[in-house]
Amino acid sequence: MTTVEKQLELRDKILVGLEKVYEKLIEYKKQKNSVLVVIRDGKVMKIKPE
Repeated sequence: MTTVEKQLELRDKILVGLEKVYEKLIEYKKQKNSVLVVIRDGKVMKIKPE
């Protein structure tokens, strides 16, 4: 396995991990009934998770 292949594999694992963290964050915010602060189009927005 070359260095490039190792980097691509690591990148894929990191992206999967970030997706899982995002899903858990949304679930947590729903359970606690708290707002989620995000940036959309350069503006800070507070949204209620549904």
